[in-house]
Amino acid sequence: MSDEIKVDKVMDLSGLACPMPVVKVSKGIKEIEVGQVLEATSTDPGSLTDFPVWARTSGNEILKTDQDGKNIKFYIQRKS
Repeated sequence: MSDEIKVDKVMDLSGLACPMPVVKVSKGIKEIEVGQVLEATSTDPGSLTDFPVWARTSGNEILKTDQDGKNIKFYIQRKS
């Protein structure tokens, strides 16, 4: 896979506390097609644990996670 990930939907979840980032991504992922990628930015440190668990249980895949200060970006591919 190349370093460039084609993003199909962007969600800014900055300032939201657990469990809202996962709740919103769970809804947002359903708005894209299987195989497309959602980029979610969160400032909740708990999302580093919550998102991988959600991805495993929902059948989706986190392609990449970037952290820049308090901003955490997740690139999630819809698998189902």
